[in-house]
Amino acid sequence: MGKILLVDDEPRLVTLLRSALAGRGHSVTGVSDGRAALDLVAAEAFDLVLTDLRMEPVDGLAVIAGVKEQSPDTAVVVLTAYGDVATAVAALRQGAFHYLTKPIHFDEVAHVVEQALGAASLQRENRALRHVVRHLGRDCGLIGESAAVRRLRELIAKVAPSEATVLIRGESGVGKEVVARALHAASRRAQGPFVAVNCAAIAETLLESELFGYRKGAFTGADTDREGLFEAARGGTLLLDEIGEAGAAVQAKLLRVLEERKLNRVGDPREREVDVRVLAATNRPLESAIARGAFREDLYYRLLVFPIDVPPLRERLDDLDALARHFLERLGRRGDSLPASAVRRLRAYPWPGNVRELRNLIERAHILAGGGPVSDAHVVLQVGEPGAARDPGAGDPGADLNLDAQARRLIRTAIARAGGNKTLAAELLGITRRTLYSRLKLLGLEDLSGPADEA
Repeated sequence: MGKILLVDDEPRLVTLLRSALAGRGHSVTGVSDGRAALDLVAAEAFDLVLTDLRMEPVDGLAVIAGVKEQSPDTAVVVLTAYGDVATAVAALRQGAFHYLTKPIHFDEVAHVVEQALGAASLQRENRALRHVVRHLGRDCGLIGESAAVRRLRELIAKVAPSEATVLIRGESGVGKEVVARALHAASRRAQGPFVAVNCAAIAETLLESELFGYRKGAFTGADTDREGLFEAARGGTLLLDEIGEAGAAVQAKLLRVLEERKLNRVGDPREREVDVRVLAATNRPLESAIARGAFREDLYYRLLVFPIDVPPLRERLDDLDALARHFLERLGRRGDSLPASAVRRLRAYPWPGNVRELRNLIERAHILAGGGPVSDAHVVLQVGEPGAARDPGAGDPGADLNLDAQARRLIRTAIARAGGNKTLAAELLGITRRTLYSRLKLLGLEDLSGPADEA
């Protein structure tokens, strides 16, 4: 439905058109001369102006010019006497959407009005989309101009202005939080807080109180009332990263928040309104978790309002150069780039760790290069035991290809390089701390020790 301004010096026609269009749900204002129409357009916004051409002293062409100057997105449909084609063509050249000849047929008018309103709405949407796409560049971390990244920007631009829940899917290291921050930055909530929580990094027993807050005395150690992250993100955006790791109790409360926009702090019967946009991210298919009974299907579909799949680095190799320059610049090497020979090797590599792996590789090359330029020798693609780093396919034909053995070797190396700190070791490996502990248990490395971990 639209807000329409009728302009015609025949009062009876204005009355009939107003009644016909209002009966179809439109909000209609009618005036009998062009000057009054221009005054109204200057004072308030209309979706469509339906104007006669033959009026004195301000005619329909002047009305079109004034409307397009004041409000370029407002559609204009003109009414003209039968046979006055030359004037109608002039109106179209001036920006009118369509013209109708008198005597008019109300069904035809209603049809053209609906078309014009739809076209005007699409034009406004496209203009907003182009504006957002222009601003989704380096500042938001979406580096590259590959077809995959351009498509990603378009999806972000379309959904960002809405309040829709977005499920961001992609492998570990592809940049799901970068996408979430871009969504926030391009949304109406950009001035509000952006809060991210990794559901896998917080013990299941603590995640509920972290997200929803708690009341004093709700459990041992709850010495005061505390708001949770949903309330802390009020007016902004909350990212639930690795949502598949949330336990059953948290999933149930999340479903209620998404459905009713209300929550209860742990131990508090009082309901609280929630003003936050929820984004969720996962690096594994939630469908398999549903099949195992580990994830609620109803919550899945609440999160799946607008899915965005972030492409892995191997599907956007055209962005390698731009990403490498970006990371070098962040390390203080403005204007530097990688040698062509190194870039060729990068393009042949499968990138299991995605953009995060590339970032770590560039940082490692920067450290190895010291104060000099980064050379091909500084670009080490695989990091294993000290002195054993090599590119895939370039190694010893007798090398141990057993996956568990390789995993044990990499984990031991990471923990050693992290000085025994398993949190830092997990970051070096591109996995979460919880995942590292799971791998340690699976591979029989639970007794692997070092200096005390940090929480």
